[in-house]
Amino acid sequence: MSSADTRPRRRADAERSIARIVSAARDCLSRDPDATVDDIAKAASVGRMTVYGHFRTRPELVEAALAEALRAGEQTLAGVDLGGDARQAMSRLLASSWSLVAESAALLSAAQRVLPEGRLRELHTGAADRVELLIVRGQSDGVFRTDLPVTWLVNAVQYVLHGAAEEIRLGRLDAAAASGIVTATVQSILAVPDPVGQVRSGT
Repeated sequence: MSSADTRPRRRADAERSIARIVSAARDCLSRDPDATVDDIAKAASVGRMTVYGHFRTRPELVEAALAEALRAGEQTLAGVDLGGDARQAMSRLLASSWSLVAESAALLSAAQRVLPEGRLRELHTGAADRVELLIVRGQSDGVFRTDLPVTWLVNAVQYVLHGAAEEIRLGRLDAAAASGIVTATVQSILAVPDPVGQVRSGT
C-alpha cells in the first residue's frame, strides 16, 4: 500500500482516537472534576502518551471535553419550542438548560479551574445567544424589563444556572427543587417592574 493510501487511514485512526479520548474525558470529568490524564487514558483504553500526542496539556483536554458537552447541549436546546409567550418560552428553555447544567456541573467546575473566564464565555456563546434573542423578543412584547442592559440580563441568567449547580455541590440546595427555583429566580429578574417598584411576574 502506498504512503498516499495510508495517510487517510492514519487520519481516520487519529480522529477515532481523539473522539474516544474526548468522550472518556467528558465522562470522567462529569463524575470527578479532579480526574487526571491517567484516569482519562485508562477510561479511553489508551496510553498516557497517546493522550498527550493529541492534547498537549490537561487544560486542552478539559476544554475539548467541555466543548463536546456544549455541542451536544446545543442540539438539545435547538429542539426547545421558543414560540408563543416569551415568559413561558423562557421557562421551557430554563428547564432544558438546567438539565444540561446539572448533568455537566462537575465538568464545568473542572473547566473553571483551568480555563480563563473569557474562554469560558466564548464556549457558551451559543447558549447565551439563544437567551438573548428570547429576552429581546420578550422586551419587544412588553413582558420583560427594559430598564437594565440586555447583556447584564443574559449574564444574570447564566449566573443563576451555574450558581444553582454550585449550591447543590455544596449541599445548600435540594437538587429536586433546583429547576423550579432557577425558573422562579430568573422570571423574577426579567419581570417588568410596576410603578411602585414591585415586579409583575409571568406564568
